Amino acid sequence: MMRIRLPLGVILLWALVALLAPVLPLSPNAIDLPHILAPGSLNEWLGYDDLGRPVFDRLLVGGRTSFLVAFAVVGISLVIGSLLGTVGAYAGGWLDLVLVRVMDVFLAFPGILLAIALAGVMGPGIDNVVIALSAVSWVGYARLARAQVLSMKERDHVHAAVATGTPPTRIITRHVLPLIGAPLIVEASFGMASVVIGEAGLSFLGLGVQPPSASWGSMIRDGARYMLVAPHMVVAPGAALMAVVLAINVLGDHLRDWLDVKSQTLKDRGSKSPLP
Repeated sequence: MMRIRLPLGVILLWALVALLAPVLPLSPNAIDLPHILAPGSLNEWLGYDDLGRPVFDRLLVGGRTSFLVAFAVVGISLVIGSLLGTVGAYAGGWLDLVLVRVMDVFLAFPGILLAIALAGVMGPGIDNVVIALSAVSWVGYARLARAQVLSMKERDHVHAAVATGTPPTRIITRHVLPLIGAPLIVEASFGMASVVIGEAGLSFLGLGVQPPSASWGSMIRDGARYMLVAPHMVVAPGAALMAVVLAINVLGDHLRDWLDVKSQTLKDRGSKSPLP
């Protein structure tokens, strides 16, 4: 329990900043020419950027951007991917075959490159970033849902429901989806870390949020030109990005172990077994 408190605190702080950023007294776009590239001080902890804007304020606003994009993309991808994978696996036949072929096409391209291509075609902007990342993220949830449903549909309780004339929609919602929810939640937790990195990568390339809006990726891009004279411009957003992604992955590992009933049962049995 002690090991989970630090990453959980990081995630809660990230969420709190994202929710409270609009009401906090922040000035992420206020230009102060005398403080251009000034390092951190008591008045401004993280210093100023190349336009004299406070890095701390922009860091908080950038955290809100990554938070909103991450939850939007994961939510859309989870719903669409789980629905397609579940329906295709349960229906079988040509519908499942078409779904598998579509997933193979998406998997033939590296996800980040496909997202860059889609964002480049649609143009920069946070809405297009959400669409581009969702278009490449649903495949993982669809594959996982399909594999789980193919195994689940052969179980006795599903055969019993079919034998009693239960409609397929009721079988899926009452007898299948509740049992495949755990692996999908774990996949979503790891997927959120990938989306945070993907959003930062697209913003770094200029395909994400546009100036003067703040994003961790765009802050790193702007600070890379002044790395030798103002390293705080890169260190601050880079450290925030690393902390959030690391915390999400650690929480995902703990969540996977907690939801893995089989391994947890074996662990409990091993701890209760008498010593030889």
